[in-house]
Amino acid sequence: MKDSQFIVVFAGGGSGGHVYPTLAVIEALRKRFEEIGLPLRMIRMGPRDGYEVLFGNQGVEDSPVVAGKIRRYASIMNLIDIPKFGIGLLQALFKLYAIMPDVVFSKGGSGAFPVVLAAWFYRIPVVIHESDAQPGMNNITSSRFAKKVFVSFERAAKYFDPGKVEVSGTPVRTELLGERVSRAVAREELGFSGSNPLTLILGGSQGSARINNFILANLKDISGITQVLHQTGVANLVEVQKLSRAALIDGEFKNRYLPVGYFEENLKFALIAADLVIARAGSNTVAEIAAFGVPAILIPLAESANDHQRINAYEFAKGGAGIVIEEANLLPGIFLAELKKVLQDEALHTKMTAASAEFFMPGAAEKIAQALIKIGMG
Repeated sequence: MKDSQFIVVFAGGGSGGHVYPTLAVIEALRKRFEEIGLPLRMIRMGPRDGYEVLFGNQGVEDSPVVAGKIRRYASIMNLIDIPKFGIGLLQALFKLYAIMPDVVFSKGGSGAFPVVLAAWFYRIPVVIHESDAQPGMNNITSSRFAKKVFVSFERAAKYFDPGKVEVSGTPVRTELLGERVSRAVAREELGFSGSNPLTLILGGSQGSARINNFILANLKDISGITQVLHQTGVANLVEVQKLSRAALIDGEFKNRYLPVGYFEENLKFALIAADLVIARAGSNTVAEIAAFGVPAILIPLAESANDHQRINAYEFAKGGAGIVIEEANLLPGIFLAELKKVLQDEALHTKMTAASAEFFMPGAAEKIAQALIKIGMG
């Protein structure tokens, strides 16, 4: 520890899937250091990606690093991004030399690898976490320079050194895992009836245009089966509101559908209230669904890197927690049949609920925070 102060650098970012689990680890670290009464300094080294305020709210200093993506295939963008990688590495070398943290934690994503490489150069210990069932190149490469590797899915462990890897699950924010209200209270808070099933639709932090369009095209039929709470993405909200009013113009199911841009604080209520979630299969989304023990129909993004969403979805579904509908099969007849089956077959719904809850691994953030302390203190 430097001057009796424990210093942690958090590397990477670029998306909610990288950022929100890191914030959960930060919360666990801060709580632990408050308990033991030692000073803690936290710095984030990553791209300017719009998440700086969230880190700042947790008392984390911002130290930007240029992020470049190194592709394993021929692309004109490599001519731009390879120099960016070099710049990011130089920045990380200078910044880490000035800070000399006790440990670096990398969640992967944009800008992470230059920081990991610079930390290895200075013999600063590195801990990484891989959220997906199919690890990305960033974390596979970074793991060679790491002391410890945590993974969310057991399937991912085979890609890393057995002497370093541990299955932890995905860190989930304490604001979601804290004290919970009843389903009736959550439904009332959101303005839905307690007597009819409620389906929550999540398209990721920015929404999904394809899922939005499919839901709108079949909204009348869907609303005849279930109430719908639909996260559209902020940029898509106005258009979805307009099109949904047109789809439900006769007013028969008007009060059974509510579009929202993004859940700032109400995601907990939404997950408590829901009987079923329709979602993409990002690792963070899957973990949050499982944390609330909700059955899911997962529609993995076809173009996800390394096909990781499809693999995440099938890992979640193989224990009975969910159903996977790949985009090529996202047809009204198939979708409506699966929707009815899950919501109207009480025995199946109970079984899927139990499997979803079983899939969640609690305590991931605390486990990683404890490892950071132990490794950082040597």
